[in-house]
Amino acid sequence: MERRYILNAIDAALQAGEKILSIYNDPASDFQIEKKADNSPLTIADREAHNIICEYLNDTPHPILSEEGRHLPYSERHNWETLWIVDPLDGTKEFIKRNGEFTVNIALVHNSVPVMGIIYLPVLRELYFAEESLGAYKLSDIIERGELSLDELIASSIRLPETRISDKYVIVASRSHLSSETESYIKEKKDLYADVELISSGSSIKICLVAEGKADVYPRFAPTMEWDTAAGHAIARAAGKEIYQAGKNEPLVYNKEDLLNPWFVVENKHS
Repeated sequence: MERRYILNAIDAALQAGEKILSIYNDPASDFQIEKKADNSPLTIADREAHNIICEYLNDTPHPILSEEGRHLPYSERHNWETLWIVDPLDGTKEFIKRNGEFTVNIALVHNSVPVMGIIYLPVLRELYFAEESLGAYKLSDIIERGELSLDELIASSIRLPETRISDKYVIVASRSHLSSETESYIKEKKDLYADVELISSGSSIKICLVAEGKADVYPRFAPTMEWDTAAGHAIARAAGKEIYQAGKNEPLVYNKEDLLNPWFVVENKHS
């Protein structure tokens, strides 16, 4: 993939993040919350971030599948060999709660496989970025890229995964969507490992924690959509991890007719 695409996506994520943060930090903002067809919340920040990201990605030749955009029928989408999959504001519930655990997710998918991913955490100013031939990286304290080249960004970043020195088996789980099936999975791990630690978090941060090496596994036995996972999946893959369909040795795939993901587990790649 052309390097300019990843810089384009990084700039899009950072600018969208700044817009989201300006709304988030405005004490007078009511977020203009609406309910979508599936009863999930939508805010002015979701819409503004979507518009900014599309402005950047429209400079590339690839179509965009965004949570907040128009979803074309599969009869048109199935011909898309390469596409962007975007969640302009992942973790809208966390945004509304003002707990900071929300992200901007941008992925480039080729032949159903996420090959490039950008995740930005506006409140923490943390940027995760990856491309399958370059690896996965984390850059802290970033607001804008400025004139930095991709090589300079990589030189300033930490390569993932980081080495973790701990005997604990760390499970990361959803803060807002902890299902009974996930609780059963966690209990099984507690029976298997002597020292299990559970971390709760929102949005795609959970995938990043496994890619980073701070967690061993992230089970998700509750509904998610392709835009919730595509960027994190690219980062996980580039860090030597994988997102497997629950109970199978098969990864999640993208641009399906049904954009709903099956249940999944994020963990080390199986041998």
